[in-house]
Amino acid sequence: MLPSDSAPNPQLGQEIVQQIARDYSDFAAQATDSPCFVAWARGVAGDPDVLAWLAALPDAKRQPNLVFAAARRHGVAAPGPYAGLRAALLADDGRLRETVLTRSTQTNEVGRLATLAPAFALLGEERPLALVEVGASAGLCLYPDRYRYEWQTPAGTVRAGAGPLLPCEVTGPAPLPADPPAVAWRGGVDLNPLDVADPDAMDWLTTLVWPEHTDRRDRLHAAIDVARTDPPRLVAGDLLEELPALVDEAAAHGPVVVFHSAVLAYLDEARRARFAETMEGLVAEGRCHWVSNEGKRVLPAITATGSAVPEELPTFVLGVDGRAVAWTHGHGRSMTWLG
Repeated sequence: MLPSDSAPNPQLGQEIVQQIARDYSDFAAQATDSPCFVAWARGVAGDPDVLAWLAALPDAKRQPNLVFAAARRHGVAAPGPYAGLRAALLADDGRLRETVLTRSTQTNEVGRLATLAPAFALLGEERPLALVEVGASAGLCLYPDRYRYEWQTPAGTVRAGAGPLLPCEVTGPAPLPADPPAVAWRGGVDLNPLDVADPDAMDWLTTLVWPEHTDRRDRLHAAIDVARTDPPRLVAGDLLEELPALVDEAAAHGPVVVFHSAVLAYLDEARRARFAETMEGLVAEGRCHWVSNEGKRVLPAITATGSAVPEELPTFVLGVDGRAVAWTHGHGRSMTWLG
Protein backbone atom coordinates (compact mmCIF):
# COMPACT_ATOMS: atom_id res chain seq x y z
CA MET A 1 0.00 0.00 0.00
CA LEU A 2 1.19 3.54 -0.78
CA PRO A 3 1.96 5.84 2.14
CA SER A 4 -0.78 8.38 2.65
CA ASP A 5 1.43 11.27 1.52
CA SER A 6 2.11 9.64 -1.87
CA ALA A 7 -1.42 8.53 -2.67
CA PRO A 8 -2.75 9.74 -6.06
CA ASN A 9 -4.62 13.01 -5.89
CA PRO A 10 -7.75 12.70 -8.08
CA GLN A 11 -8.39 16.44 -7.87
CA LEU A 12 -4.90 17.25 -9.12
CA GLY A 13 -5.32 14.80 -11.99
CA GLN A 14 -8.58 16.43 -12.99
CA GLU A 15 -7.01 19.87 -12.89
CA ILE A 16 -4.26 18.66 -15.25
CA VAL A 17 -6.83 17.26 -17.69
CA GLN A 18 -8.80 20.52 -17.59
CA GLN A 19 -5.66 22.55 -18.25
CA ILE A 20 -4.77 20.38 -21.25
CA ALA A 21 -8.28 20.86 -22.61
CA ARG A 22 -7.90 24.63 -22.23
CA ASP A 23 -4.50 24.57 -23.93
CA TYR A 24 -5.89 22.70 -26.93
CA SER A 25 -8.92 25.01 -27.09
CA ASP A 26 -6.57 28.00 -27.07
CA PHE A 27 -4.50 26.41 -29.83
CA ALA A 28 -7.65 25.88 -31.91
CA ALA A 29 -8.44 29.59 -31.56
CA GLN A 30 -4.96 30.54 -32.74
CA ALA A 31 -4.47 28.02 -35.58
CA THR A 32 -7.12 29.55 -37.80
CA ASP A 33 -5.06 29.12 -40.99
CA SER A 34 -4.97 25.32 -40.50
CA PRO A 35 -8.50 23.91 -40.62
CA CYS A 36 -7.08 20.44 -39.94
CA PHE A 37 -5.32 21.49 -36.74
CA VAL A 38 -8.34 23.51 -35.58
CA ALA A 39 -10.51 20.38 -35.93
CA TRP A 40 -7.90 18.18 -34.26
CA ALA A 41 -7.38 20.56 -31.34
CA ARG A 42 -11.11 20.96 -30.77
CA GLY A 43 -11.50 17.21 -30.93
CA VAL A 44 -8.80 16.67 -28.33
CA ALA A 45 -10.25 19.33 -26.03
CA GLY A 46 -13.55 17.46 -25.84
CA ASP A 47 -12.23 13.89 -25.74
CA PRO A 48 -11.70 12.45 -22.22
CA ASP A 49 -9.80 9.40 -23.49
CA VAL A 50 -7.27 11.40 -25.50
CA LEU A 51 -6.92 13.96 -22.70
CA ALA A 52 -6.04 11.10 -20.35
CA TRP A 53 -3.43 9.86 -22.86
CA LEU A 54 -1.89 13.33 -22.94
CA ALA A 55 -2.01 13.70 -19.16
CA ALA A 56 0.36 10.74 -18.87
CA LEU A 57 3.02 12.73 -20.74
CA PRO A 58 5.41 15.19 -19.07
CA ASP A 59 3.96 18.70 -19.10
CA ALA A 60 6.42 20.01 -21.73
CA LYS A 61 5.49 17.17 -24.10
CA ARG A 62 1.73 17.85 -24.29
CA GLN A 63 2.06 20.67 -26.83
CA PRO A 64 -0.36 20.41 -29.78
CA ASN A 65 2.34 21.08 -32.40
CA LEU A 66 4.54 18.32 -31.01
CA VAL A 67 1.81 15.71 -30.59
CA PHE A 68 0.31 16.43 -34.00
CA ALA A 69 3.70 16.28 -35.73
CA ALA A 70 4.54 12.99 -34.01
CA ALA A 71 1.23 11.53 -35.16
CA ARG A 72 1.87 12.66 -38.73
CA ARG A 73 5.36 11.15 -38.61
CA HIS A 74 3.70 7.83 -37.75
CA GLY A 75 1.35 7.94 -40.71
CA VAL A 76 -1.71 9.92 -39.61
CA ALA A 77 -3.06 11.73 -42.66
CA ALA A 78 -3.10 15.52 -42.48
CA PRO A 79 -5.24 17.12 -43.66
CA GLY A 80 -7.46 14.37 -42.38
CA PRO A 81 -10.27 13.73 -39.89
CA TYR A 82 -9.83 13.85 -36.13
CA ALA A 83 -10.77 10.18 -36.00
CA GLY A 84 -7.42 9.29 -37.55
CA LEU A 85 -5.48 11.17 -34.87
CA ARG A 86 -7.62 9.71 -32.09
CA ALA A 87 -7.18 6.14 -33.32
CA ALA A 88 -3.40 6.53 -33.62
CA LEU A 89 -2.99 7.91 -30.10
CA LEU A 90 -5.26 5.44 -28.35
CA ALA A 91 -3.87 2.42 -30.24
CA ASP A 92 -0.24 3.51 -29.86
CA ASP A 93 2.15 0.65 -29.12
CA GLY A 94 4.66 3.06 -27.59
CA ARG A 95 6.44 4.19 -30.74
CA LEU A 96 4.40 7.35 -31.22
CA ARG A 97 4.81 8.23 -27.54
CA GLU A 98 8.56 7.70 -27.89
CA THR A 99 8.66 10.21 -30.74
CA VAL A 100 6.83 12.75 -28.59
CA LEU A 101 9.29 12.19 -25.74
CA THR A 102 12.45 12.40 -27.84
CA ARG A 103 11.56 15.18 -30.28
CA SER A 104 10.93 18.89 -29.76
CA THR A 105 8.94 21.64 -31.48
CA GLN A 106 11.85 23.39 -33.13
CA THR A 107 10.06 25.09 -35.98
CA ASN A 108 12.40 27.39 -37.93
CA GLU A 109 9.88 29.71 -39.60
CA VAL A 110 11.98 32.03 -41.75
CA GLY A 111 8.82 33.90 -42.74
CA ARG A 112 9.17 35.71 -39.41
CA LEU A 113 12.23 37.48 -40.80
CA ALA A 114 9.83 39.75 -42.70
CA THR A 115 8.73 41.12 -39.32
CA LEU A 116 12.15 40.96 -37.66
CA ALA A 117 14.05 42.84 -40.39
CA PRO A 118 12.26 46.16 -39.67
CA ALA A 119 13.08 45.72 -35.99
CA PHE A 120 16.74 45.25 -36.87
CA ALA A 121 16.54 48.41 -39.00
CA LEU A 122 15.04 50.33 -36.07
CA LEU A 123 18.22 49.78 -34.07
CA GLY A 124 20.02 52.34 -36.24
CA GLU A 125 23.32 50.47 -36.27
CA GLU A 126 25.55 51.46 -39.17
CA ARG A 127 27.95 48.51 -38.91
CA PRO A 128 26.98 44.95 -39.89
CA LEU A 129 25.25 43.11 -37.06
CA ALA A 130 26.43 40.16 -35.01
CA LEU A 131 23.27 38.08 -34.58
CA VAL A 132 22.64 35.72 -31.66
CA GLU A 133 19.45 33.67 -31.82
CA VAL A 134 18.00 32.11 -28.67
CA GLY A 135 16.28 28.80 -29.39
CA ALA A 136 17.99 28.67 -32.76
CA SER A 137 16.98 25.13 -33.78
CA ALA A 138 18.90 24.74 -37.08
CA GLY A 139 19.71 28.45 -37.22
CA LEU A 140 17.63 29.12 -40.32
CA CYS A 141 16.47 32.54 -39.08
CA LEU A 142 20.05 33.79 -38.78
CA TYR A 143 20.13 34.84 -42.46
CA PRO A 144 17.99 38.00 -42.80
CA ASP A 145 20.49 39.24 -45.39
CA ARG A 146 19.82 36.35 -47.76
CA TYR A 147 16.13 36.93 -48.57
CA ARG A 148 13.94 39.04 -50.82
CA TYR A 149 11.28 40.98 -48.92
CA GLU A 150 7.99 42.29 -50.23
CA TRP A 151 6.10 44.35 -47.67
CA GLN A 152 2.60 45.16 -48.91
CA THR A 153 1.45 48.47 -47.41
CA PRO A 154 -1.61 50.65 -48.06
CA ALA A 155 0.70 52.96 -50.04
CA GLY A 156 2.16 50.19 -52.18
CA THR A 157 4.75 47.42 -52.05
CA VAL A 158 8.19 48.01 -50.54
CA ARG A 159 10.88 45.64 -51.81
CA ALA A 160 14.36 44.85 -50.52
CA GLY A 161 17.02 42.21 -50.99
CA ALA A 162 17.46 39.15 -53.17
CA GLY A 163 16.86 35.44 -52.65
CA PRO A 164 13.82 33.40 -51.58
CA LEU A 165 10.72 35.58 -51.28
CA LEU A 166 9.27 36.59 -47.90
CA PRO A 167 5.98 38.51 -48.35
CA CYS A 168 4.27 40.36 -45.50
CA GLU A 169 1.22 42.64 -45.23
CA VAL A 170 2.05 45.75 -43.21
CA THR A 171 -0.07 48.44 -41.61
CA GLY A 172 1.17 51.35 -39.53
CA PRO A 173 4.39 53.42 -39.77
CA ALA A 174 6.85 50.54 -39.93
CA PRO A 175 10.51 51.46 -40.63
CA LEU A 176 10.75 49.28 -43.72
CA PRO A 177 14.40 49.21 -44.81
CA ALA A 178 15.59 49.81 -48.36
CA ASP A 179 18.09 46.99 -47.90
CA PRO A 180 18.18 43.89 -45.71
CA PRO A 181 20.36 44.12 -42.60
CA ALA A 182 24.05 43.46 -43.17
CA VAL A 183 25.32 40.57 -41.02
CA ALA A 184 28.92 40.17 -39.89
CA TRP A 185 28.47 37.08 -37.72
CA ARG A 186 25.67 34.66 -36.88
CA GLY A 187 25.33 32.20 -34.01
CA GLY A 188 22.78 30.76 -31.65
CA VAL A 189 22.04 28.57 -28.67
CA ASP A 190 19.62 25.66 -28.37
CA LEU A 191 19.20 22.70 -26.06
CA ASN A 192 19.31 20.48 -29.12
CA PRO A 193 20.75 22.28 -32.16
CA LEU A 194 19.81 20.70 -35.47
CA ASP A 195 22.35 20.10 -38.21
CA VAL A 196 21.19 21.39 -41.60
CA ALA A 197 23.20 18.55 -43.17
CA ASP A 198 21.21 15.87 -41.29
CA PRO A 199 18.35 14.63 -43.52
CA ASP A 200 16.39 13.12 -40.61
CA ALA A 201 16.52 16.35 -38.61
CA MET A 202 15.41 18.40 -41.62
CA ASP A 203 12.60 15.92 -42.31
CA TRP A 204 11.38 16.49 -38.75
CA LEU A 205 11.40 20.27 -39.32
CA THR A 206 9.32 19.68 -42.45
CA THR A 207 6.83 17.59 -40.46
CA LEU A 208 6.39 20.44 -38.00
CA VAL A 209 5.03 22.69 -40.78
CA TRP A 210 1.24 22.78 -40.59
CA PRO A 211 -0.42 20.49 -43.16
CA GLU A 212 -2.08 23.05 -45.44
CA HIS A 213 0.97 25.32 -45.59
CA THR A 214 2.63 24.35 -48.87
CA ASP A 215 4.23 27.81 -49.14
CA ARG A 216 5.91 27.39 -45.74
CA ARG A 217 7.24 23.95 -46.67
CA ASP A 218 8.71 25.33 -49.89
CA ARG A 219 10.22 28.23 -47.96
CA LEU A 220 11.70 25.85 -45.38
CA HIS A 221 13.43 23.82 -48.08
CA ALA A 222 14.85 27.03 -49.58
CA ALA A 223 16.02 28.15 -46.12
CA ILE A 224 17.81 24.85 -45.55
CA ASP A 225 19.66 25.35 -48.85
CA VAL A 226 20.64 28.88 -47.75
CA ALA A 227 22.00 27.70 -44.40
CA ARG A 228 23.89 24.73 -45.86
CA THR A 229 26.09 27.07 -47.89
CA ASP A 230 27.31 28.84 -44.73
CA PRO A 231 26.32 26.98 -41.53
CA PRO A 232 26.01 29.17 -38.42
CA ARG A 233 27.77 28.66 -35.10
CA LEU A 234 25.30 26.84 -32.85
CA VAL A 235 25.98 26.14 -29.17
CA ALA A 236 24.25 23.27 -27.41
CA GLY A 237 23.09 24.17 -23.92
CA ASP A 238 20.74 26.06 -21.65
CA LEU A 239 20.03 29.56 -22.92
CA LEU A 240 20.37 31.13 -19.48
CA GLU A 241 23.79 29.59 -18.96
CA GLU A 242 25.26 29.95 -22.45
CA LEU A 243 23.93 33.32 -23.60
CA PRO A 244 26.28 35.79 -21.84
CA ALA A 245 29.42 34.11 -23.18
CA LEU A 246 27.92 33.91 -26.67
CA VAL A 247 27.14 37.64 -26.53
CA ASP A 248 30.76 38.34 -25.66
CA GLU A 249 31.93 36.13 -28.52
CA ALA A 250 29.65 37.90 -30.98
CA ALA A 251 30.78 41.36 -29.81
CA ALA A 252 34.15 40.84 -31.49
CA HIS A 253 32.39 40.97 -34.87
CA GLY A 254 29.92 43.86 -34.62
CA PRO A 255 26.97 45.34 -32.69
CA VAL A 256 25.26 42.39 -31.02
CA VAL A 257 21.54 41.70 -31.46
CA VAL A 258 20.02 38.90 -29.40
CA PHE A 259 16.70 37.79 -30.84
CA HIS A 260 14.12 35.05 -30.44
CA SER A 261 10.77 34.18 -31.95
CA ALA A 262 8.16 31.74 -30.59
CA VAL A 263 10.67 30.31 -28.12
CA LEU A 264 9.94 31.51 -24.59
CA ALA A 265 6.46 29.97 -24.51
CA TYR A 266 8.24 26.67 -23.93
CA LEU A 267 9.83 27.94 -20.70
CA ASP A 268 7.95 28.07 -17.42
CA GLU A 269 7.13 31.51 -15.99
CA ALA A 270 10.06 31.53 -13.58
CA ARG A 271 12.59 30.86 -16.34
CA ARG A 272 10.95 33.42 -18.62
CA ALA A 273 11.34 35.99 -15.85
CA ARG A 274 14.99 35.05 -15.37
CA PHE A 275 15.62 35.34 -19.10
CA ALA A 276 13.93 38.76 -19.28
CA GLU A 277 15.99 39.94 -16.31
CA THR A 278 19.17 38.70 -18.00
CA MET A 279 18.33 40.52 -21.22
CA GLU A 280 17.40 43.74 -19.44
CA GLY A 281 20.77 43.64 -17.73
CA LEU A 282 22.70 43.01 -20.95
CA VAL A 283 20.87 45.86 -22.71
CA ALA A 284 21.40 48.23 -19.76
CA GLU A 285 25.13 47.44 -19.83
CA GLY A 286 25.26 48.25 -23.55
CA ARG A 287 26.39 44.74 -24.44
CA CYS A 288 23.61 44.06 -26.95
CA HIS A 289 20.21 44.94 -28.34
CA TRP A 290 17.21 42.68 -27.69
CA VAL A 291 14.58 41.83 -30.31
CA SER A 292 11.75 39.62 -29.02
CA ASN A 293 8.82 38.17 -30.97
CA GLU A 294 6.55 36.11 -28.74
CA GLY A 295 2.87 35.47 -28.03
CA LYS A 296 1.08 38.37 -26.38
CA ARG A 297 1.00 36.68 -22.94
CA VAL A 298 4.56 35.33 -22.95
CA LEU A 299 6.37 38.56 -21.99
CA PRO A 300 3.57 40.61 -20.41
CA ALA A 301 5.88 43.43 -19.31
CA ILE A 302 6.79 44.07 -22.97
CA THR A 303 3.22 43.68 -24.20
CA ALA A 304 2.09 46.27 -21.63
CA THR A 305 4.37 48.95 -23.12
CA GLY A 306 2.33 49.05 -26.33
CA SER A 307 -1.32 49.51 -27.22
CA ALA A 308 -3.73 47.20 -25.42
CA VAL A 309 -4.06 43.96 -27.38
CA PRO A 310 -7.70 42.95 -27.97
CA GLU A 311 -8.44 39.78 -26.03
CA GLU A 312 -9.82 38.06 -29.13
CA LEU A 313 -6.77 38.89 -31.28
CA PRO A 314 -4.26 36.02 -31.62
CA THR A 315 -0.98 37.83 -32.14
CA PHE A 316 2.70 37.93 -31.36
CA VAL A 317 4.18 41.10 -29.89
CA LEU A 318 7.43 42.35 -31.43
CA GLY A 319 9.68 44.08 -28.91
CA VAL A 320 12.89 46.08 -29.27
CA ASP A 321 15.02 46.51 -26.15
CA GLY A 322 12.05 45.69 -23.97
CA ARG A 323 9.41 47.86 -25.61
CA ALA A 324 6.56 46.74 -27.89
CA VAL A 325 6.80 48.11 -31.44
CA ALA A 326 4.41 45.89 -33.44
CA TRP A 327 1.88 43.08 -33.46
CA THR A 328 2.92 40.27 -35.78
CA HIS A 329 1.45 37.13 -37.29
CA GLY A 330 3.03 34.02 -35.81
CA HIS A 331 4.40 32.91 -39.18
CA GLY A 332 5.35 36.38 -40.42
CA ARG A 333 2.44 36.83 -42.83
CA SER A 334 1.45 40.26 -41.48
CA MET A 335 2.51 43.04 -39.14
CA THR A 336 0.79 46.01 -37.51
CA TRP A 337 3.34 48.62 -36.48
CA LEU A 338 2.36 50.54 -33.37
CA GLY A 339 2.46 54.30 -33.88
